[in-house]
Amino acid sequence: MKFENKLIAGVFIKRYKRFFVDVAIKGKIITAHCPNTGSMRGLIKEGNKVWLTKNNSPKRKLKYTLQIIEVNNVKVGVNTHLTNKIFHHALKNKLVKEFPKICEIKTEVKFGSNTRFDFLLKTNHSKIFIEIKNVTLSRESSLAEFPDSITQRGAKHINQLHKAAQKGYKTFIIFIVQREDCNKFKIAKDIDQNYSFLLSESLKKKLKILCYDCKFSPKGIKLNKQMKINLK
Repeated sequence: MKFENKLIAGVFIKRYKRFFVDVAIKGKIITAHCPNTGSMRGLIKEGNKVWLTKNNSPKRKLKYTLQIIEVNNVKVGVNTHLTNKIFHHALKNKLVKEFPKICEIKTEVKFGSNTRFDFLLKTNHSKIFIEIKNVTLSRESSLAEFPDSITQRGAKHINQLHKAAQKGYKTFIIFIVQREDCNKFKIAKDIDQNYSFLLSESLKKKLKILCYDCKFSPKGIKLNKQMKINLK
């Protein structure tokens, strides 16, 4: 998945009102859009190096968008709008060996009266609903965790995937770790006990989960390899 525009380096100053960050670029302070609704725990420290893109469209109120924060020289992708694009790119290029025989890929597919799942994959024999989760949290060396704050939306998706499974769909939650320094993953039970409980119960039924890390380059972010999941 390629960035739409060239990455621009800056220095993180502060985040406020959830969707705004102040960044210093070559000594000038600018306000950029922060495309992440999570807490971004462990990432938003003043002085951290960041990477942004710039869009000069007259329709944009904020020209800059925060894409990456560096923590201890590790790049962490914080733009949650890119997560689905990273996975979609991998699917289209047949880079996800767990889904080898896909005949059709649909995105943002409606289910029920008020739910949309990120992907619907069709094979000759099955239909597969997939919900994607972006992962940035790492509190221990080599360990990625989700969520970084209480996620009611995540709980809703688990319940809706359970309903889809009852109707004959195969169901997956795929956690995409937008960082390169982790090789294992677990649910942050201490942050959201309800999400952890719902996921554990659903895994006893038909829900499946997968986790992948990512590779960064100056031009974009790619899905890399499957990661070990610790369910204890």
